[in-house]
Amino acid sequence: MSKDEEHLSRLRASANPVRLRMLSLLTAEAMSAAEVARALDLTHANASYHLRVLHEAGDLVVDGEEKVRGGVAKRYRYDPAHNDMRRGTTPEGRLADARATAAEIERRLLEAAPGTSTYSDLETWVPVETWHRVLDLLHEASMVLHEAARPAGSPDTVHVSATSHAFTMTGGLTGEAVRWKPNRRHEDGPKR
Repeated sequence: MSKDEEHLSRLRASANPVRLRMLSLLTAEAMSAAEVARALDLTHANASYHLRVLHEAGDLVVDGEEKVRGGVAKRYRYDPAHNDMRRGTTPEGRLADARATAAEIERRLLEAAPGTSTYSDLETWVPVETWHRVLDLLHEASMVLHEAARPAGSPDTVHVSATSHAFTMTGGLTGEAVRWKPNRRHEDGPKR
């Protein structure tokens, strides 16, 4: 499989609202298809199918196996640090990610509880150093949340939704002039 075909396969796997929910769920703990099916109110067959697609695309890792009724059930886990920098790198990929994310955000907003929230939307021009600082902060916030993720319903936890999408636009500096790499503190991702 060529690099372009591999990227397209990963894109198709993750650009799906059900699969986005699975990736979020599997950040906190490794789960089997049966557990994912119960948590997301899916059929076991549907959960198994989506997990297989995500695993074959490289979005999930197998984090153990368990014997179940004479068979073996794989336990899958999502590692955001492994996937963060390789998603949505083409215009088509970004659009597919945005569409799937928009559908998932809409679902989450319908379940939002009263309480603390923040929202920001901005298209502007800033110095490259400011842009890199903001990207570092957004990346750090994402990694902090992923590292602290706990299984659904854990005591003393709050159910949250956090989404960010920040990118350079045309018309200013692009390419190597604005190239960014995650701050070293969180580059290696969640510690398990």
